[in-house]
Amino acid sequence: MQSRRDFLQVAATGLAALAFHKSSLAFATDHPIGVQLYTVRHQAENDLPKVLQQIQAIGYKEVELYWNVYTRPAAELRRMIADHGLTAPSGHLNYEGFASKLDYARELGLQWVVCPMLPKSMWNSLDSFNQAAEQFNKWGEQVRSLGMKFAFHNHNYEFQNFGNTTGFDALMSNSDPNLVSLEMDCYWVTQAGRDPVQMLQKVGNRVRMLHLKDRKPGFPASQQLNDAAGHFTEVGNGSIAWQQVLEQAAKLQVEHYFVEQDESDKPPIDSLAISYRYLKPLFAKVS
Repeated sequence: MQSRRDFLQVAATGLAALAFHKSSLAFATDHPIGVQLYTVRHQAENDLPKVLQQIQAIGYKEVELYWNVYTRPAAELRRMIADHGLTAPSGHLNYEGFASKLDYARELGLQWVVCPMLPKSMWNSLDSFNQAAEQFNKWGEQVRSLGMKFAFHNHNYEFQNFGNTTGFDALMSNSDPNLVSLEMDCYWVTQAGRDPVQMLQKVGNRVRMLHLKDRKPGFPASQQLNDAAGHFTEVGNGSIAWQQVLEQAAKLQVEHYFVEQDESDKPPIDSLAISYRYLKPLFAKVS
């Protein structure tokens, strides 16, 4: 005869399994794949409506904005994105002039504002990374007061060694996790010589967004951001173990996934289609 204790244990196991199933289902249904518009920057700056139509036709549901599409009034840009069946949960704002764009970002309806890069003059000094972390805390407070959230986006230069630490470690340890999140770029983590799965495990829930960008195999790692660091290819055509990345991201309940490819040897919209065709079934498999 089953005891009350055994019954409660079985019930708890069943509830846990149901919760896991719901969490997995949410990963598949609640996290549409997006595009960082920098991928199609030349086309977007020439004819943004056409580009949005092409992105939506591929199957993407979200776009992440960047600085050169902010030439339109916020209401017009927001309406244009919605009219093409897309949403824009995130946008990049340059380090220089960051605060001056926050009202515009709020008018766009962004959930996230992201600082994509430090000025080049700050790349080679640990003091500069410490200074940037303090600035991120201030912006994080300001962004939160406007009803949005703040994150920074990594490249490879943050992983330079300064004694027994790195610029990346300085940014993470000296910024407030309640105010400053990370949009992790899987390509640049890999180019810096790190493993993106291990980085997700290390940083944990501070990673709220991912840039999905693949890297051609056979090239040396580097912590210098220059032309020699660019080995971009479509997601699924490179060396990054995407299933393991997405499995770890699902555990962290990462909120948004944006495909980005800085350069392509084919029309960028074709590259985006190749990446989407690879990722769509993989998301379903991981879930």
